[in-house]
Amino acid sequence: MGSLASFDPGEFSRLWFLATLTYGVGDIVTTLALIGYSDRIREANALVAAAVNAFGEFGLVGLKLAVFGVCLGISLASARAGDRLGYYLPPAVLAVVGAFTTALNLRLLVG
Repeated sequence: MGSLASFDPGEFSRLWFLATLTYGVGDIVTTLALIGYSDRIREANALVAAAVNAFGEFGLVGLKLAVFGVCLGISLASARAGDRLGYYLPPAVLAVVGAFTTALNLRLLVG
């Protein structure tokens, strides 16, 4: 059984900062811009669309926070178990998904 001590706290912070920047901030801001300023673009993700339709902007933010929290929990549990893949994969996936969706949203906003 591993421990959190076997992982670098600075590395942990940098990984999750990147995930927060891309998935949390970039994707949320550009999605809200599309929802608010584009009449021709509709949300392609059915779960996000349902959350926004039911709860507005708070639905989007709440859904993103829930996903982020689950991924953070997986990462922390994996660190405690000494599982390096489970430690690195959640923030990496969030960062890649966030970067992709932010870029796509920006492209849609620009036209």
